[in-house]
Amino acid sequence: MKLVSKLICAGALISAGAICYSFSSEPAAKPHRYDHIIVVMEENHGFDEVIGSANAPYITALAQQGVLFTDSHGVTHPSQPNYLALYSGSVQGVIGDESLEERTPYTTPNLGASLISHGLTFKGYAQTMPSVGYLPSYYKKSELTGASLYARKHAPWVNWLGNKQNNISPSFSLPMEQFPKDFNKLPTVAFVIPDMDYDMHNIGDPGDAEAIKRGDKWLKDNLGAYVEWAKKHNSLLILTFDEDNFKTVNHIPTIFAGAGIISGKYNEKINHYSVLHTIEAMYNLPVSDTTKATAISDIWKK
Repeated sequence: MKLVSKLICAGALISAGAICYSFSSEPAAKPHRYDHIIVVMEENHGFDEVIGSANAPYITALAQQGVLFTDSHGVTHPSQPNYLALYSGSVQGVIGDESLEERTPYTTPNLGASLISHGLTFKGYAQTMPSVGYLPSYYKKSELTGASLYARKHAPWVNWLGNKQNNISPSFSLPMEQFPKDFNKLPTVAFVIPDMDYDMHNIGDPGDAEAIKRGDKWLKDNLGAYVEWAKKHNSLLILTFDEDNFKTVNHIPTIFAGAGIISGKYNEKINHYSVLHTIEAMYNLPVSDTTKATAISDIWKK
C-alpha cells in the first residue's frame, strides 16, 4: 500500500522558522511472499532509452501495468559485477568481464544456496547454454553481431556450481530449452537470461534500436504468458538491466509485474542490492549483501 504521510511541527503554531517532520500514519507492508519469482536481466540501456520507447512496447506496457522504479541504478560498469551483485550481494572483487573459470567455484553466500538451504528451490536458465552445468565462458558466435551468444558473465549462478560450501548443484544450471511450459513446475526463484542477440546487448550490432526491439519481443514471446499467469497464481516477474550505456548516473529500468503489488511509479532510489535484499526478505533468508541496502517496502498489497 502507499503510505499516508502526516506533518508535525515543533511549537504550537507553524511559522516560517518552524522545524517540521513527516511520518507515516500506517506501517509499510512486508514484502509479499511468492510461490514463484522470475528474475530477468537485460543489457546496456538506460531508463530513457527503454521506458516509453516505440522500440520497447512490451516493456513499456509492463511498466504501466506493474511497478516501475523511476530511480533505479546499476551498481557499476561493466556487466559482470552487476550480475554478481544481484545474485550474491557482492561483486566478489570482480571489476571487469574477465573469465572466472579459474577463480571459481566461489564459497561465499548467494541467493541460490540460501534458498535451497532453507527448503526452497532455485534454478538458472540461460538461452543458448549448450548443456546442463556448462562451465566455459562463451558458446557459439552470433551471425548478427559476431559476438558470442551465450556468455557466462551474464549467468552469475554458474560461479557457485560445485560441492563446496555455499555451492549449488550443476543440475540447477539449465539451457533455456528446459524452461517449463507448466509454470507450476518453476522453482521458488529462477533467473532467466536471454543470449546476446536478445538481451539488448548491442556490441557490433547494426542498429541499437534493433537490439532493443529484439529484446522486447523476446521477453514478450518467452515470458509474456508467465506474466499473465503470475497475476492469478501468486507469482512475480522482476525485470531489470545490468547497467546503462556507460552514462555516469547508471540509471536503469526496473519493473515488478505480477500478483501482490500496487501498480504505479515509485521514486525511491534502489539498486541491485535493494532487489536482492527484497527477495531475501520475502523468504526470511539471511542478508547476503554487504551494503546494508534496505528491502523495498512500499509496493505491496496487505
